[in-house]
Formats: sequence, structure tokens, C-alpha cells
Amino acid sequence: MSDPRAPQDDDYSATVLGSHWFSGPPAAPEVAPDRVEGSVLRFGPGVTAAMPAPFPVSATAVRGARRRRGAGLRRYTLAAVVLLAVLAYLGWQRYGPALAVRDVAVTTDPGGPACDAAADVVAVVRTNGRPGTLTYRWLRSDGTRSEPLTERVPRGQREARLHLLWTFRGAGTYPARAELELLSPEQRTAAVEFTYRCRP
Repeated sequence: MSDPRAPQDDDYSATVLGSHWFSGPPAAPEVAPDRVEGSVLRFGPGVTAAMPAPFPVSATAVRGARRRRGAGLRRYTLAAVVLLAVLAYLGWQRYGPALAVRDVAVTTDPGGPACDAAADVVAVVRTNGRPGTLTYRWLRSDGTRSEPLTERVPRGQREARLHLLWTFRGAGTYPARAELELLSPEQRTAAVEFTYRCRP
């Protein structure tokens, strides 16, 4: 039995339904851009290159950061310069100019020693104040000489005094001569003459 409501059209098909029979998914509403910056449009929460920094950056803040970095560099540079100066001074003190002799002089009492007494012969060696060791020996006019002797000169001391005690005994007169022979750091000589007199 045919439906009297059905259209009497040969092209009618029951599989073709009018739009009033169903409703599809709702169309997406148009989303308007929430920000317009030049030709860049941002939609929704996305991030674009045109977004501003998350916090305001001013030229003053940038200059302050650069100034702080510069101050740190200057502080480290000053510390490095001071350290280099100290190292240079210590190196100069340790490896700088060696001990050098400026002058050598030998003296004693010109009147000579008393009977059965010793003459104190003193050699004064003047240096440049550098630390080092003096090597020397004494030569006496009676034909005797000492073994090589050493005297340590500390830093800053510009004068070393070397003593020879020459003892005389008996009555008589003896012209004496004492000579200092400096062996190192350089070779030098200095001498003094005196007379031993002892009358019975």
C-alpha cells in the first residue's frame, strides 16, 4: 500500500532526506583576533614573535646589568694586577740581581797590640744589599793563611764585617801585614799594616 503523502514523482528516493530530518555538528563560531600588531595576528593562546617580553625591560635596566658586569671585570682585573705585582716583586727578590761587592777595606788599631795580646783586624765589605754568601781567606805576613771561610749576608744588609784575631807573644818589635783575599762573589784584596812592639 502506497503512502498517500508520498510525492508522486518518479525521481523520489526514500534515501534522500531533507535537511529538516537531521541536524549536523554546529558550525565553529568565528573567532575574532584579540590583538592586531601591524600585519601579525594572534589567535587564542598561541605565542608569536610579536609578543612582548614577560616583564618590562627598560634601557636603564640593560645599562645597569652591563655596569654590574663591568664593575665585576674591573674588580677582577685589579686583583689580577695586584697578584702579578706581588709575584713580580717576589721573583725579583729571589731571582733578581745577585750579591755584588761595592768596596773592601781593612783596618786595625794603628798603634798595634799590647804585649802578649791580639790585634783585631777588621775587613769591612760593602755590598749592594742583595742576599748571598761571601767567600774569603786571610793572609798574614808570617806566611800563614786561613782556609776559605764564608759569611752569609742577609737581604737588605749592605755591610759585612770580617774579623781576624792575630795574637802576638814575647818581647820585641814585629812589622805585621794582614791581607783579606775575597774569593767570591768576585775577587778583591785589601790589606793593612801595623807594628807589634813589646819592650821588656
